[in-house]
Amino acid sequence: MTQRIALLFLLPCLTALAGECPDWTIARADSELAALSRQLTEWDDAYHRQGRSLIDDELYDQARVRLEQLRSCFSTSTLAANDPLATNKGQIPHPIPQTGLDKLKDLADLRRWMGERKDLWVQPKVDGVAVTLVYRQGRLTQAISRGDGSRGQDWTAQARRIPAIAQQLPSSGELILQGELYWRLPGHIQASAGSQDARGRVAGLMARHSLSEMDAAGIGLFVWDWPTGPLNMSDRLKGLKALGFSDSVAFSQPVTRADDVAEWREHWYRTALPFASDGVVIRQGSRPDPSRWRAEPPNWAMAWKYPFAKALAEVRAVEFKVGRTGRITPLLRLAPVELDDRRIERVGLGSLQRWQRLDIRPGDRVAIALAGLTIPRLESVVTRASLREPLDVPDPQDYHTLSCWRPTPGCEEQFLARLQWLSSKQGLDLRGVGPGTWAKLRAAGKLERLLDWLALDESALAGIPGFAERSAMATAQRFRDARQQSFAVWLKALGLPPTGKARLGEHWDLLSQRDERQWREMAGIGPTRARQLVSFFRHPEVRSLRLQLEATGVAGFAALQ
Repeated sequence: MTQRIALLFLLPCLTALAGECPDWTIARADSELAALSRQLTEWDDAYHRQGRSLIDDELYDQARVRLEQLRSCFSTSTLAANDPLATNKGQIPHPIPQTGLDKLKDLADLRRWMGERKDLWVQPKVDGVAVTLVYRQGRLTQAISRGDGSRGQDWTAQARRIPAIAQQLPSSGELILQGELYWRLPGHIQASAGSQDARGRVAGLMARHSLSEMDAAGIGLFVWDWPTGPLNMSDRLKGLKALGFSDSVAFSQPVTRADDVAEWREHWYRTALPFASDGVVIRQGSRPDPSRWRAEPPNWAMAWKYPFAKALAEVRAVEFKVGRTGRITPLLRLAPVELDDRRIERVGLGSLQRWQRLDIRPGDRVAIALAGLTIPRLESVVTRASLREPLDVPDPQDYHTLSCWRPTPGCEEQFLARLQWLSSKQGLDLRGVGPGTWAKLRAAGKLERLLDWLALDESALAGIPGFAERSAMATAQRFRDARQQSFAVWLKALGLPPTGKARLGEHWDLLSQRDERQWREMAGIGPTRARQLVSFFRHPEVRSLRLQLEATGVAGFAALQ
C-alpha cells in the first residue's frame, strides 16, 4: 500500500506545495517538463525493476506532483505522459486487486471524509513494500509484488526464505492476505529517526534472485487486509490473530472521532515501533465484496501521512551575502514550502565553496530538512533546471577582513555588516540602533565612513527622514554613550583580530608600533594572528578611523606625547 504506485493518483495534500505556474515560454516549459520526466523515469526504473531507491519516497512524491502541476500549467505541451509503472508491470495476476490509497491533506480533510461513517479503524501506514500472499489448504503457494495493483512480480521463491512469512497456516481452502514487507527496526521512532530508507532496502532485497539467511531474517510482515475474511473488522482481526498475525491486532485501533485519529497518528509518530511508518491509514470495518475491488484508491480507506521530514523546494534566486569579515555566504531564495508547520522560504549554504561544488541555479529543485527541528538545512540537489542561468558571483579575492571600510560600489553589504557588528552587543551595544538606523543614515548621505555617525547630534538627526524628535534624542544619546566605552570595547567593535587572553594595554600607539615578533611574544598569539594584527593596525583606513576617535576624545586613541 505504501509503494509508489499510489502516485498514479494525484496527491491533493501536496498540491499546495507545488507553487504557482512559472512564467515560461512553451519551449522552456517543454524543456523543463522533459527533464523532470526523464529524471522520474530513471527513479522509477531503478526502484521497480532494479530494486534500488535513488531518492527518498517523500521527495519522489513531491517531484511527481510537481510534474503533474506543471502539466496543468502548460496544457499545450506535447510531452507524452510519464508512466511510473513502465518497468513494473508484472506477469502474475492478483487474485484480488491491491487498491492503493488516496491521501488526506489535514485534520479538516479527515473530518470531511469521516462524515457520518461508522465502524472506523486506524493503523500505522507501514513503510515497506506491498505483497499479496496466497495460501491453499494452509500452504503458501504464491507471493506477488504490488506491481500495478492488477499484476505483479512473482516473489514466491524469496517469500519461502523469510521467517516472518508463515509457510503453513491452520486453514483450509484458499486464503488471501494483503500486507506489507518491512525492514525490522526495533525501537524505531519515526519523528526523530526518519524512514532510514527502510522501504528501499526491502525493495532491493526482494528484487534479488536469492536472499541470504541474515537478510531474510531482517524482513518483517504486517498483514493489513484479509479480503475474503469475515465481514466484521473485529472478527477479521481475531481470525488474523488466530493465524499468528498478532501485529494486525496490536496496531489496529477503533476510532469514532477525527481527534482520535489525530491522537493515534501523533502517538505512532513519536513512539517506538518495530518498523518505519509514513503516516496512518483510516479504514471502514465493512467494505464491498472483493469481486468489486479495483486497482485504484477505494472510498472505504484513506491515508493521512506524517509531516514531511524533507521538502522539495524550487530555487527562485541565488544571492551572495558578504559579511563583516569578507566571508561570502550563498543564500537560496525558495518557492515557499512547509516543514513541520514551518514556512521555509530561504536556506543558507554555509560557504561559497559548497555552492561552487553544487552549482545551484534558479529553477533547480533541492531537498530541505530541519536541523534540530528549527533551522532549515540544504540536504541535496534533487533535479536540475534545463536552463542554467548565469549568476553574478562575488570574487572572493575582493573581500577579506580589511576590505570595505567605505560604502563604495560592491562594498555596500560588507560596510553595512561592519556597522551592524559595531552597534551589536558584541560591539558597542548601542541599544535601539540597528540595520534600520544605519539604512536611514546611509540614504541621507551621512555615512561615507564607518564612524561618521559620531559627529551627529540631535539637531542633525532630526533633519533626517525617518527620525522623529523622540527617536533623534534617543539615538543621539546612544552615540554620546559610545564615546564613553572603554578602549578594549572599541577595538573589538572596530574588528580587531581575536587576541585571546593576551594583555593588550590601554593605548593605540603602544599596539600599533608592534611588529610580528613582538606580537608572537604575547601569550596565545601565533604567526598567522601576529601578521593579521600588524596588518590591522597599519591599514590606512583603520588609521583614519583612529584619527576620528582621537578627534572625538575616545580614551586610548589620542597620540602619546
